[in-house]
Amino acid sequence: MDVLTDLLHRARAQNALVRQLIQHPPWAMTYADAPPLAVAATLGGQASIRLGGFAPTRLAAGDIALITAPGGYTIADTPATPPQFVIRDGRKYLPTGAPAGSYPVSAPRTYGSGRPGATVMLRGVYDLHGDVASRLLDLLPPLAVVPAGPRTRTALDLLSAEAARDEPGQDAILARLLDLVLVIALRAWCTRPEAALPAWYRALTDPAIGEALRLLHGDPAHRWTVAALATKVGMSRAAFAQRFTALVGQPPLGYLTDWRMTLAADLLRDTRQSVATVARQVGYRDPFAFSVAFKRARGRTPSSWRGPPDRRSVNATDNAGRTASGSRGTAVDADNDLPLWDEDPGGYR
Repeated sequence: MDVLTDLLHRARAQNALVRQLIQHPPWAMTYADAPPLAVAATLGGQASIRLGGFAPTRLAAGDIALITAPGGYTIADTPATPPQFVIRDGRKYLPTGAPAGSYPVSAPRTYGSGRPGATVMLRGVYDLHGDVASRLLDLLPPLAVVPAGPRTRTALDLLSAEAARDEPGQDAILARLLDLVLVIALRAWCTRPEAALPAWYRALTDPAIGEALRLLHGDPAHRWTVAALATKVGMSRAAFAQRFTALVGQPPLGYLTDWRMTLAADLLRDTRQSVATVARQVGYRDPFAFSVAFKRARGRTPSSWRGPPDRRSVNATDNAGRTASGSRGTAVDADNDLPLWDEDPGGYR
């Protein structure tokens, strides 16, 4: 399986929401408790994004912003416009803390009015979860802006058109179109010179090592050996091990063990499967050996990592993409003017 596809599939929770905003300047909105990943794009007019500790970043029509800032952020028409509303705990407030009124709804999932000079924006949010999300978020800084281009514009136009419709299956269409926008933006960001990418992503461009990574992600429970991987990619065992370690930053079986522990951490949190069952799913026949490897990687036993039953399906990462324990441990084993304004109980996301 393609490695980026694997991460996106495993990291994303079921909820992906899309809203469209049409707002006449001046306007500004602060998201005080932002989700782990938001996708914001301008379709017309201009906007700016302000993060704590960073200079304001302007968005021109067609630009896409990928936002992972843990401390919240403000989106406005210009960097100088003060916040008019604050989104906190899914609800809209005035800067004073008083509840704010609702915005006019001009079409399904579309808020605001279309007077001349209005800014038109799309915003989608992902409720990412688990240790896998940490790896995905490692691809991005707090704010990554992808300039407008033919491919991104086509995807945004599709998403905008569907956001204003309300037909059977609409949520499924919107979720998949948002995935399309996200993947196109991610790939575009990863080609930019300012992108500081993790070693495993850079290694995907190497034909042999990229293929080895795809094999490991495609079947992590397989009893892989360095020799078997080397044979699969047409290299000698020694040359393969040396190149893999140089490009990825870990030996092949160290990477595999780290990935298995990442999958296991999420299975333990999200399911009530036994430790033995989780062990088998990630390639361990012996639950004891699995428990030893897991504790070495995460500093806790599988049973204590799982926690009480009422925590098993919660978001397991904070907005910085870190695990709930604060660890990204690596195991080496020998083996809505832009908010999503919603007048339903889902609130403003």
